[in-house]
Amino acid sequence: MNRRESLKAIGLGTLSTTVLLGACNTPDKTDKTAADAKPEAVPGRQPYEVARENKLKADTFFTDHEMATIAVLADIIIPKDEKSGSATDAKVPDFIEFIVKDIPDHQLPMRGGLRWLDMQCLNRYNNAFIKCTKAQQLELIDQIAYPTKAKPEMQQGVAFFNRMRDLTATGFFTSEMGVKDIGYAGNQPNKWTGVPPDVLKKYGMEQLQHDMYS
Repeated sequence: MNRRESLKAIGLGTLSTTVLLGACNTPDKTDKTAADAKPEAVPGRQPYEVARENKLKADTFFTDHEMATIAVLADIIIPKDEKSGSATDAKVPDFIEFIVKDIPDHQLPMRGGLRWLDMQCLNRYNNAFIKCTKAQQLELIDQIAYPTKAKPEMQQGVAFFNRMRDLTATGFFTSEMGVKDIGYAGNQPNKWTGVPPDVLKKYGMEQLQHDMYS
């Protein structure tokens, strides 16, 4: 799957919005589970928010093996191309590690999905996913990457890969690299030169602008 196919498959404008909104939820002010150390002041952020974020960053959820698997999957979903780097170049695995700690509902499905993937590979190829050949990895991924074509017995893998693809795309396209990839420039300084002459002429307002700026 190339990058553009991945976007069409996940419907970036809808699915990943859920992840973004969840990641941006402001925790309840009574949640004092963050580290005891007093956080440094950050403009626009409450101290409890900074403390919670620091704690999430300090904690670890995925094992090294799981992170390696996530990295391989992320680069299958968004590989490097002529326009920009891959998902791992944009540090998507680190984003996913943070998100599953920030939104614990992802933890069981992600860990279970990674184990499902390894079990499938052990049964088929006698190796964990990351130790399989590229061809073997893609052979399995092709069976779970297209929900409408997947066999009933592969539905657990389909659900996992949908989530993995959604998280990968969200992580990539909210990174600096991903924003540049889609060509989003944001607000840009500009010089106002007035209403275009053809528009003024259409509505008979040429004299009005002349009077305003003369």
